[in-house]
Amino acid sequence: MRDGQKAVLNLANWHHFLDALKLAGYRSEKMISSGTTIIFSYVLYLIGLRDYGVDRVTMRQTIAEFFFMATLTGRYTNSPETRFESDLSLIRDLADGAAFLARLRELCTTTLTGDYWTITLPSQLATSASRSPSLFAYQAALIKLDANALYSPLKISAMVDPAVKGTKAALEQHHLFPRGYLEETGIDDLKQINQIANFAAVEWPANIKIGKKPPADYVPPLDNAMTADERDRLYGWHALPPLWWELPYHEFLVQRRVRMADVIRQAWELLTVGSAPAAAVTSIAIADLIAGGETGAVEFKSTLRMNLHTGQVDDKIQVSALKTIAGFLNAKGGTLLIGVADDGEVLGLDADGFQNEDKLGLHLVNLIKDRIGEVFLPYVHPHFQDEKGARVLAIRCEKGPKAAFLKDGNLQRFFVRGGNATTELSGASVTDYVKQRFG
Repeated sequence: MRDGQKAVLNLANWHHFLDALKLAGYRSEKMISSGTTIIFSYVLYLIGLRDYGVDRVTMRQTIAEFFFMATLTGRYTNSPETRFESDLSLIRDLADGAAFLARLRELCTTTLTGDYWTITLPSQLATSASRSPSLFAYQAALIKLDANALYSPLKISAMVDPAVKGTKAALEQHHLFPRGYLEETGIDDLKQINQIANFAAVEWPANIKIGKKPPADYVPPLDNAMTADERDRLYGWHALPPLWWELPYHEFLVQRRVRMADVIRQAWELLTVGSAPAAAVTSIAIADLIAGGETGAVEFKSTLRMNLHTGQVDDKIQVSALKTIAGFLNAKGGTLLIGVADDGEVLGLDADGFQNEDKLGLHLVNLIKDRIGEVFLPYVHPHFQDEKGARVLAIRCEKGPKAAFLKDGNLQRFFVRGGNATTELSGASVTDYVKQRFG
């Protein structure tokens, strides 16, 4: 073969190898912390093509997995030549291409053990090193999982595209607990302030706008603007615990490292075995909820505030509805239907005497805010719907992010949903339940 033809072939191999890195989520030079890992991975790629006759598509997938593992673990960081010679000895004189591929995957699985994901990797994430392999692996994982930037509709993959250029980087790493805020609270050690678990990918205009506001100031409006599905998806990608802005800083770091390690593991599983398609979320019609009767996840209330026996507004009626909402928040979620009798008869909302639905909805919001807590509002989703010629208020509750207590006079009461009833717990039972449910 002439030299020119060899050069073209080598260039084609190199570009195909770079596609393997992109397949693993590594889309920019900045994310690749070790040139040695690239070189050694490329050598393995060529060995697979030349010595074992593996086709390019299969080799691209396998080397993407190997590169992800080697980069994440810093396989070739210390004594790289010695380690690579050891790896080469394991792939010499194998029977065929299938054995070669199996050996590379064996190296991955024996390195990325269960203990690695749950113990070693969270420990590796406890660093402020800006070029940490685990940080770049987390960023690659976000790209692999097709994540959005935090509180943004933009995909991170688009924001790191080298073809997109501007006067300032579109993607920045933002302090979730801003440096200025931490310093005001007495945390001035930069190694603590700049922990990689305190950074998240944001659009730079948002970064500038946030400044040094405490997260308790800037996060709730952003959190409240999202739907439940959006919040779950975004917090999953960005490894954020529920109500993370309320956590003490050091506890936040510990919890987030564990979640970051899990995000990286999700990307690894997607890369290696793919992911099952997400189950479609189907909303259950009110008619079907009524037909099914009251259950652990469904309860009926004739009114929100009116005592039908006395014809007067009665706080006990309101407390009854709030007990159910709190019980759902403290358990697995559920739906409360207002305007439906215990036997399933649709009564409508007229008896509550509100001028319009907006007034009723506002009253409900104020009740939850004052008696359960404003922090739970994003987890409660009321909507009105026609049913059998009358209006019904459906209040869908998610699993709450923390224990929800109901303020009833001077008491703080704790309810859970079990079977088709809402039960009040007290004393040690509350402590035990909260520990088991919320950790």
